Amino acid sequence: MSSSFGTILKLSIFGQSHAPAIGMCLDGFPVGFAPDFDALAAFLARRAPGQGDYATARREADTPEFLSGLVGGHTCGAPIAAIIRNTNTQSGDYVNLRDIPRPSHADYPAQVKYGGAQDIAGGGHFSGRLTAPLCIAGGLSLQYLQSKGIQIAAHIAQIGSVCDAPFSQLEPEISMLQGAFPTLDKAKAAQMREEIAAAKADGDSVGGAIACAVVGLPAGIGEPMFGGLENRLAQILFGIPAVKGVEFGSGFDCAGMRGSVHNDPYFMDGERVCTKTNHAGGILGGISTGMPLLFRVAVKPTASIAKQQESVSLSRNCDAALEIRGRHDPCIVPRAVPCVEAAAAIAILDALLEANISV
Repeated sequence: MSSSFGTILKLSIFGQSHAPAIGMCLDGFPVGFAPDFDALAAFLARRAPGQGDYATARREADTPEFLSGLVGGHTCGAPIAAIIRNTNTQSGDYVNLRDIPRPSHADYPAQVKYGGAQDIAGGGHFSGRLTAPLCIAGGLSLQYLQSKGIQIAAHIAQIGSVCDAPFSQLEPEISMLQGAFPTLDKAKAAQMREEIAAAKADGDSVGGAIACAVVGLPAGIGEPMFGGLENRLAQILFGIPAVKGVEFGSGFDCAGMRGSVHNDPYFMDGERVCTKTNHAGGILGGISTGMPLLFRVAVKPTASIAKQQESVSLSRNCDAALEIRGRHDPCIVPRAVPCVEAAAAIAILDALLEANISV
């Protein structure tokens, strides 16, 4: 199913951007775990709309209501179901999009597939709003992994032409990452904000990239061929709207390297096998190596912009100009950082549970 993910830890996401509620059902989560709901609320707040000049003006509390799966503050083995109610919708802003689709949105192909049944308001079930329930499931998974010594954190690697410092291949500086605009170089954060402000002032948007690190993952997790960690991570990461590319370790840079440079030499650190470099990004043959798992995602510029754009009228079969109304992010990258962390946590926990390894 297109709205489901996982083999042992099975996630289903439901709802539309302007429906009464959005939500998720997470089946197979470990029993007896006590989530920190204050920490979960803080995690969801990083993704929530209405966070300043770089985010949409739509304001939602994004407070999850848990319907099942918890007894006395602990997971009980039943599927964990939670919803978030939509309270600040303006569906009238989207009425004309059924006739004049937005460039780089799913409006047109979705209408071809679903016809008049497609919910156009706010992007329907193609909306980034659906990353809120993803972050509920991911927030729980992050907490569980952290209790087992596995840390996951991401930073804004790039916005427009401004790039942050990269993670260390061997010791990613995840402890430095804090707040809703996480970067390793704080001076770069200020430049990134200026890049967003310039695009917004021009009625435009800007894209970027997010780098993520998984630290503490043991070796031997994952499967060859189609069950590899890269495969699992890519599948769920591409479920985040606006993600257009995923690379692991040195990624596409390896195309310009020689094997003598790209290969990661092994050495013994006490009784532990380690590598002196980590161009592989912690995965070989689809299986974790025990080194930090490193990947990056490319995020496209927000498609809804204030500039007039060229489109077509589907009812009149002619070219048409489009001026988009509504509230939209000039840059989706900062709010997508927790979504990337959430997606990674779900995929990693599912792979660990499938391996039946106690970490």
